[in-house]
Amino acid sequence: MERLQKVIAYAGVASRRKAEELILEGKVKVNGKIVKELGVKVSPSDKVEVNGIPLEQEEKRYFLLYKPRGVISAVTDDKGRKVVTDFFPHIGERIYPIGRLDYDTSGLLILSNDGEFTNLLAHPRFGVQKTYIAKVEGIPLKESLKKLERGIRLEDGKTAPARVKLKSLDKRKGNAIVEIVIHEGRNRQVRRMMEAIGHPVIKLKREQYGTLNLHGLNAGEFRELTPHEVKQLRTLAETGKGMHRLK
Repeated sequence: MERLQKVIAYAGVASRRKAEELILEGKVKVNGKIVKELGVKVSPSDKVEVNGIPLEQEEKRYFLLYKPRGVISAVTDDKGRKVVTDFFPHIGERIYPIGRLDYDTSGLLILSNDGEFTNLLAHPRFGVQKTYIAKVEGIPLKESLKKLERGIRLEDGKTAPARVKLKSLDKRKGNAIVEIVIHEGRNRQVRRMMEAIGHPVIKLKREQYGTLNLHGLNAGEFRELTPHEVKQLRTLAETGKGMHRLK
């Protein structure tokens, strides 16, 4: 089940905000009846009409983007900054990012127009593991990294167990490269975790998402996921296997 305004937006008829206006104006019908409430949810079997025209469901599309730094993980930005959908000018479907990467973070980002798939991957309960490579200030002690592995207290609660590895260090410059694997998706989580142990992030990249990686892509490039890759991600989320390996 999905909220009516989201279904209208996913179909490419209007933005979600405009879809809400159409509902309130009585221009949307569900199974032949006018709906004027924003909380209504519909299923794929329901017949939805906007201004008397039945919705046509778009073909489901799934993409992997190597997001560069300096790009917003959104479909629009009120400050006029570059957004991830700017890399898909020739894609007719209304795709949107699943989750987000910070403006200053690069790496693997999935975009799709499949609402059910999006909810599955984005919901914390179905967390799929994500691998980040962080360049940090200073040289973290083994005990500090152990704190991250056990879970560390942040302002929005304790983090789930992580897998952490010191990849390399540069004593001359006084920094290190750390690999962090998590299954949560809190706002700026990796950056806040490193700050909590006294080693702020200088540079951050997401290298892997479940079974997906960035092999063969340069920053700003994308490719379409194969049906097998989509199925693998669904299975990881539905079974929770992407989380169990971290425990």
